[in-house]
Amino acid sequence: MQQTFEPDSRCVTAVAPSPNVSERTCAADILLLHYTGMPTAEGALQWLCNPESKVSSHYFVDEDGKIWQLVPERLCGHHAGVSSWEGTTDINSRSIGIEIVNPGHEHGYRDFPGEQIEAVIALCADIVSRHRIRPTRVLAHSDVAPTRKQDPGERFPWEPLYEAGVGHWIAPVTIGEGALLQPGDSGAAVKAMQAALKEYGYGIPTNGEFDELTTSVVSAFQRHFRPALIDGIADHSTLRTLERLLASRPA
Repeated sequence: MQQTFEPDSRCVTAVAPSPNVSERTCAADILLLHYTGMPTAEGALQWLCNPESKVSSHYFVDEDGKIWQLVPERLCGHHAGVSSWEGTTDINSRSIGIEIVNPGHEHGYRDFPGEQIEAVIALCADIVSRHRIRPTRVLAHSDVAPTRKQDPGERFPWEPLYEAGVGHWIAPVTIGEGALLQPGDSGAAVKAMQAALKEYGYGIPTNGEFDELTTSVVSAFQRHFRPALIDGIADHSTLRTLERLLASRPA
């Protein structure tokens, strides 16, 4: 069992050391947000601190806004799994993970309470300030693992984080009728879309085929940046939102 430690963030309410840690191989430059995806907060916290689970995160934010730190930031938490962003695959080694209590899609996905989001914003702002994490590297688990994960999901409010100086976001383009690109399509237009998603950071090949992986990545993009409709189809709203997002990236 890992020994107790002093919290890294002034936002922390309590410390609950997890044994599921390893040494970092590089500095943290990604902030990764998750939902717990379990029926209860108590069960999720116990699981993250259970050596049998082999999983952990640096922080755990309850629905009432209470923040637990489970892993010191100098160590690697085991929260990302098989994942990639901007060509890097060892996301655990270079990220700080926050688990946000919510039962998730499998156990009654619901809105995140205001008190919880206020706590998440304060914690994220503190972390990105101390580690100088770029806005485009404040990410959802689904962004880095689009074929496996949906968290923190389409109900997570990214806009308030952005307004507080955390992450990158723009207002999504209004949804209209008609699909421009969809599963099964191929050609230059699909390749250009894949290239744009890859330029933003998503792990996607530019093969010109609207395959299963492309559908998963488009869905992940929608879940973060155009959450009103998540169907894996690249309609006008999805493509224009992606275009504007790329154009608005901070220098």
